Amino acid sequence: MHLLVGLGNPGAKYAQNRHNVGFMALDVIARRWSFGPWRQRFQGLTAEGRVGDARVLALKPSTFMNLSGQSVGAAVRFLKLDPAAVTVVHDEIDLAFCKLRVKTGGGHGGHNGIRDIASHIGADFRRVRLGVGHPGDKEKVHGHVLHDFAKAEMPDIETMLDAVADNLPLLLGGDEGAFMSKVALAVNPPPKPPRKPPAGDRGPTEGSNGI
Repeated sequence: MHLLVGLGNPGAKYAQNRHNVGFMALDVIARRWSFGPWRQRFQGLTAEGRVGDARVLALKPSTFMNLSGQSVGAAVRFLKLDPAAVTVVHDEIDLAFCKLRVKTGGGHGGHNGIRDIASHIGADFRRVRLGVGHPGDKEKVHGHVLHDFAKAEMPDIETMLDAVADNLPLLLGGDEGAFMSKVALAVNPPPKPPRKPPAGDRGPTEGSNGI
């Protein structure tokens, strides 16, 4: 069993906040992999399914962000999981918009949800950090993460979350590098080469009757 946690705040008024991109990711994953229905469990909402060969329990804590560890800790204890079997998907202000990075262990980087989870299960869980950009002034961070994504930002967010869901088997299978590369390529595809004109359609040449 793998525990896949998305972080956010419960309630409709927070649904499109930058802070809720972890919840958004789990909703896309649950649809993409046809998980079972969401139900109340472990002080949160859970849905179960398979991602490739992996059996996965998705968890969206209902405890509000700063107490996320209560929900995650309850699930880990009940399921008797090691922290290595836990992946937490969350917003990251220290990454540029729609950049993604994966790491295991380390500090919380000022993220209160990660801080609280580490206090309950230790720090040795995997984090999928989804970049939401920095407002440029630390005094504005609180308002930044608790504001909705702009309408113009949503197509890029949706592309990133679709890529996360599509390539999740790579992550759960341990190939974090390939997972990050696939998501990055989906968000920033290479430019298409210029189209060459068909043979015989190169326009008039010097000395022709086309002048």
